[in-house]
Amino acid sequence: MGRETGSLRLSIVMRPGDSAGRYRLTIALLETFRPSRHREAMLAVGRRERVESVDPVVCEAEPIQVPGTIQPPSGLLAVDPATFIVEAASETMAELIGTDSAILGCTLDEVLSPEAATMIRTAYGDGTLPEGPPIRRPATLGPERRPFDLMLHHKDGRLIVEVEAAPRLPGDFGVPPHAAIREAVEALRKADDLAGLLDAAVARIKDLSGYERVLIYRFDSDWNGEAVAEAIDPDWDASLKGLHFPASDIPRQARELYTRSPSRFVVDRDAAPVPIVARPTMGNRPIDMTFAGFRSLSPVHLEYQRNLGVNGSMSIAILVDGQLWGLVIGHHRRPLYQAPETRDALVGFTDTLALAIEETAARTKAADQNVHLFAEVALLEQMAGADDIAVALSGETRLNDLFGSTGAAVITGDAVSTIGSTPPESDIVDLIRRARDEIEALAFGTDHLESFHPAMADHRAIASGALIAFTSESRHRALVWFRPEIVRTIAWGGDPSKPLAGDRMSGQALPRASFERWVETVRGRSRPWPDWKVEAAQALARAVERMGARTTRRIEELSRQQADLIAALVQKEALLAEKDLMTREIDHRVKNSLQIVSAFLRMQGRQVSDPDARAAFNDSYGRVMSIARVHDSLYQSDSVTEVDLGQTIENLCRDLAVMGGDRREIGLDVQQGLMVPYRKAVALCLIATELVTNAWKYAYPANQPGPVEVEVKRSTSDGLSLTVRDLGKGMPTDWEENRKGLGMQIIGAMLSQIEASIAVVNDPGARVTVTCT
Repeated sequence: MGRETGSLRLSIVMRPGDSAGRYRLTIALLETFRPSRHREAMLAVGRRERVESVDPVVCEAEPIQVPGTIQPPSGLLAVDPATFIVEAASETMAELIGTDSAILGCTLDEVLSPEAATMIRTAYGDGTLPEGPPIRRPATLGPERRPFDLMLHHKDGRLIVEVEAAPRLPGDFGVPPHAAIREAVEALRKADDLAGLLDAAVARIKDLSGYERVLIYRFDSDWNGEAVAEAIDPDWDASLKGLHFPASDIPRQARELYTRSPSRFVVDRDAAPVPIVARPTMGNRPIDMTFAGFRSLSPVHLEYQRNLGVNGSMSIAILVDGQLWGLVIGHHRRPLYQAPETRDALVGFTDTLALAIEETAARTKAADQNVHLFAEVALLEQMAGADDIAVALSGETRLNDLFGSTGAAVITGDAVSTIGSTPPESDIVDLIRRARDEIEALAFGTDHLESFHPAMADHRAIASGALIAFTSESRHRALVWFRPEIVRTIAWGGDPSKPLAGDRMSGQALPRASFERWVETVRGRSRPWPDWKVEAAQALARAVERMGARTTRRIEELSRQQADLIAALVQKEALLAEKDLMTREIDHRVKNSLQIVSAFLRMQGRQVSDPDARAAFNDSYGRVMSIARVHDSLYQSDSVTEVDLGQTIENLCRDLAVMGGDRREIGLDVQQGLMVPYRKAVALCLIATELVTNAWKYAYPANQPGPVEVEVKRSTSDGLSLTVRDLGKGMPTDWEENRKGLGMQIIGAMLSQIEASIAVVNDPGARVTVTCT
């Protein structure tokens, strides 16, 4: 035709010639296309010619958001928002709405209807027309005033109007009833774990949609995918559940498109795409159909479906915390149309599934964090009473009890202290040196340690993963946890190592034709480290550094302030307003403050050699803990003003027994459910502490332990009693005249505060009973 080789759109008309058996062809040029990867892909797929080793970047370069075609039987208009003139339209638009009138260059009022045009103009003017996933509005169009659905949005300075014929009768296409959708959502709520949740989801989506196979396809950290759940018709013997698929099957630009336009439905894989025809005034600027629901899919993707034996299909993004977690995929071996209401229901149900996945992950994370927190608190308490950090981290609660590790180490300079199963110390030193030099963050985790430090390949059985946390910017000290190798067998849908195939003429990447099961054994990897564990490791490392730098001056200062602090806290208790919403938070913080004070008191007590000073510290510890126990009970109680006295005394006595050591016994007979005001509970706990510690000190000969019994019960309908009894030598007869010690003074002050009485009987050991109302 006297033109350069390229892609053309022609009109070819054949008419009878002047004589029998002869015909005349009239060929008219309609349009010249610029070279495009989309058109090259269509040609390459049609030829089915392959060569080996195509760079995956080629696949990622395909402009899938500007295909230039849409799926039939829908229509599309691209409209200038300034003039509301149609600049481009699908080739079959006039036929779709049943008109012989021109489309291009006409206004929306002329192409659709004045009512539809007014609705679109209003939506665009008031800002309700999104630059994102379309909104759906009903309309009656054409000379026959047939019902249609309009999908509306704007993108890159154009209004995009998609047109879809609505069913003539409500029952033409099955739409899931509201009851079925509610039942499907309820099935998600009843799931116990993630696997149960996904199994329930695919079963319900299959029922709602009618697809012969529904998959949940989950991405891993490298964007490989796995079919983690499946519901499939019994007569389709092509299950994909458990198969993994390489990241190149869903390339980067397709994944990014799912985060912006989360759903895609294909009615008929083999339907011929409908071209978009534009006015010459548009030039060569393509129409961005990122959010167009009927955008034609990549020919490479359609060929992929053909190789899978799939015709009609659906894919909906599962977005968890705003990130692409996976896809809900529907497969049908025949064409399958989904009504707009069904499509909306499936997208909405998938959004509900994403929220359920978030909730399940949050519950699992919270449970793991609670277990971790319990162990970390025990470890920190252990460290608070030790001078040598390395020794403290290998005590009853060990460093490798954290983070699900089987081995751990503390590295200070080039000195290493190991706990559990670890590589040799020299290899750990080399690992930390490399981390100091090459890792900017103060904490990081890897589940493939040998990829970071190849020398660790020799120790993969015990150290395939590592979590490293430096205690400060100096990186002088580090904590490291190790995890062992977990050998995994992965079943791939085809060989993932096989290079992408490509068309010989264009170099266009082509989809895999084989999905035969291909098994790979993965070595040298551990369970991965969640982000929260990396953050927790960093926080723990900072705490270790702070404890390592603690000073005696600070301990002594806290010890001197303990008496004032107790008085201030008791006074603060008197000022708390009943049912104040801040009460629980204050109680929680007071308890924590008291526990910190008591921890330092115990630590200081261990460091002094004078017996009297050590006893004084222990007495102070017991008094602080008695108040802390009341706050702990108040924080956990349903009431903001009362605590269970029996439970509080029981917990307090256990704390005192720990303080007293293995040779100290406390027998308990406490009545549960005795609710008393918190100020009375503070007084009784302080009295109980003084009576128990006095019994240990004076009831028995020096260094000879003996039993102490504590009883709490209701003595009358409105009264209660606290009894502390020992089997020792009894109280002196003149004990009331000699109440000069601090302990007896505290008892007297507390008795006066709560208007209680005290009775002492020797039979033969001392039995002290405090009674109050």
